[in-house]
Amino acid sequence: MGSTAVVVGGGIGGLAAAIGLRRIGWEVTVVERAFTLEDVGAGISLAANGLRALDELGVGEAVRDASRGQYSGGTRTPQGGWLARMDGSALEKAVGTPIMGIPRATLHGLLRDSLPAEALLIGSEADSVEQPGPGTVRVRCGDTVLDADLMVAADGIGSKMRSHLFPDHPGPVYSGSTVLRAITERAVDLRTDFELTWGQGAEFGHIAFRDGRAEWHAVLSLPAGTRFADPLDELRRRFRTWHGPIPALLDATRPDAVLHHDVNELRSPLPSYTVGRTTLLGDAAHAMTPNLGQGACQALEDAVTLAAVLATESTVEAALARYDAERRPRTQAVARAARQTGRMGQQLSHPLAVALRNTAMRLTPSRATTRMILRHHTWVPPQLN
Repeated sequence: MGSTAVVVGGGIGGLAAAIGLRRIGWEVTVVERAFTLEDVGAGISLAANGLRALDELGVGEAVRDASRGQYSGGTRTPQGGWLARMDGSALEKAVGTPIMGIPRATLHGLLRDSLPAEALLIGSEADSVEQPGPGTVRVRCGDTVLDADLMVAADGIGSKMRSHLFPDHPGPVYSGSTVLRAITERAVDLRTDFELTWGQGAEFGHIAFRDGRAEWHAVLSLPAGTRFADPLDELRRRFRTWHGPIPALLDATRPDAVLHHDVNELRSPLPSYTVGRTTLLGDAAHAMTPNLGQGACQALEDAVTLAAVLATESTVEAALARYDAERRPRTQAVARAARQTGRMGQQLSHPLAVALRNTAMRLTPSRATTRMILRHHTWVPPQLN
């Protein structure tokens, strides 16, 4: 019998980890508490590092075929003035691809379809993890007990598995921002592929998709738990004076399509991503704010790296030690950078601070902006085959 693993969590990171492990010959069971994988969510941007990881997992071509390259756009003021322009062609020349926009549900579906149905244990929640012997990890899911050589916790920012492994860790905290987002019901006439608009304590952005629809998001600095009786009407009120195509994006959206979540993060870094034969991956390990668009990309990097070290190291313990040594410094550095970007972006609310930020952005050469973006995009994955 070959090596076996239990992956807790059927999101993007968990599915990617399962695909990677299967590519190196492991038998994998993905435990997902939802009773159906409905492929919900809004949109996602995938940078070169995430796309390279998907290539190693064997789904990169399919993802690119379903995505739209972000060649045009940038960052604007609420009145429509440009603070910084995006040069997607320069990014493509530097790293081989522009940033790609894709509905999250489409990406999730492509990953799920890369796994056999028997690898998915749907509607079952992992309750606990223990190591009954030196070479076995045991995951209890109600009356079901799964013994394996490895457990991968990819159960998201509210990870129950992380709490079991690190009971003294404070867990996720509120970032100070809440986000409302949706995908438009119909195509919208957009002149750019991607935009962010920064106001005082507010942000609005969009990602254009291949079929003409778009994902939009609105980020607001509000107390945690704030909710609106009519979210779409509230956003129309708050952004009524902002430039186009913001009103058109809101008008092309069904009220029941709007998702609203507080943005939480793991502000206190974990001391390790591994304990014995268990390891953390994706948001369970390093949940970050979305300001750099790197959350999913870092989870995909995790998945490929984990498979690669397990394929090359002589023991699971040695592989997990190497995984921790490679992934923890990088992901925690990206999380810090994302937090800092948020503080200089949407979270700025004082008019003088906003004016100084805007002036600095206008004066920054486009090449320097491209270099800053590339800092996180140039990761090259280890080969799985």
